[in-house]
Amino acid sequence: MKLLTFLLLFSVCILAARVLEMLKIEILQPVLTRLHIPAPKFTLNEIIAAAAQKHQISPAFVKSIIAAESGFSQAAVSPKGAVGLMQLMPETAREFGADPAVPEQNIDAGAHYLSWLLQRYAGKRDALKRAIAAYNAGPGAVERYRGIPPYRETRTYVTRVLRFYKKYEPTYTLASLQLPRKRPNKSLG
Repeated sequence: MKLLTFLLLFSVCILAARVLEMLKIEILQPVLTRLHIPAPKFTLNEIIAAAAQKHQISPAFVKSIIAAESGFSQAAVSPKGAVGLMQLMPETAREFGADPAVPEQNIDAGAHYLSWLLQRYAGKRDALKRAIAAYNAGPGAVERYRGIPPYRETRTYVTRVLRFYKKYEPTYTLASLQLPRKRPNKSLG
């Protein structure tokens, strides 16, 4: 008797599971598909603002680099192999853990690199110009020439970025360039 009751309950459970599966596939799936609301895409300005805030730099500065580097083209690839909006070299993108073809990752890595450059040249009288020059020609060239390298391309680039910065700076709440804040060393005694 117990075996017969067990088999009957087991059969009912299997039948119920199949009915539920059929309901899910044939009835609920079309309803769920119609109710699916995709997440909104972020605008380029929102992505820039988020990356700039994360890395404590001006969004106008990030936007200025993008304007000078790629003209806001996500598909831009330079003859030297730099990729995306901020024209990241593959090695730099890897260093910052980004896929340079993904706009959000490209901008985040580029903003992180800019923040690092600004921190590197903090305290120099022309820190902003040095950071811009290093973004273009590399930190090694800036160190070698103790400032903006004498390359025509780099000097033109620095001027162009600063012109874009002046144009975009008033449109953001963060009006001035902020260097990443260093935490003060507190002694225990």
